[in-house]
Order: sequence, then C-alpha cells, then structure tokens
Amino acid sequence: MTVTLNGKFFEVDAPTEGVTISDFVSRLEIGKAPVLVELNGEAVLVREFESRQITDGDTVEVIRMVAGG
Repeated sequence: MTVTLNGKFFEVDAPTEGVTISDFVSRLEIGKAPVLVELNGEAVLVREFESRQITDGDTVEVIRMVAGG
C-alpha cells in the first residue's frame, strides 16, 4: 500500500483495502510517544484510531508529541 506520509511517498506492507490508524502508527516504529494524526486533511481523534482506516493513496500526517525543557 502506498500513502503520502508527512509529504513523502511511503510504502507500507499492508493490504490495499486499508489498516486502522492504530495499526499504521505501530508499523512506523516510532516508539510509544503519543502522536497526532491527520488523515486526508482532517484531524483524527485518538479514540478513532481503532475504527478509522488508512487506505491506498491516502495522505497522512503523523506528528510525535514530545515534552521537555
């Protein structure tokens, strides 16, 4: 499946019919830091990560939230 991730084409080993946002983020191997996700220009609530699907050709923005000083 090919998506645009943070402005770049990204191939992910997933069915073209889609994966949940939760599954997609876990495949990115970015650790357990909380993330913000925008799917095709729409912000997605964390509670929707298990029900919303990312499919072939979608545009996804994933932003890791990091705290510190």
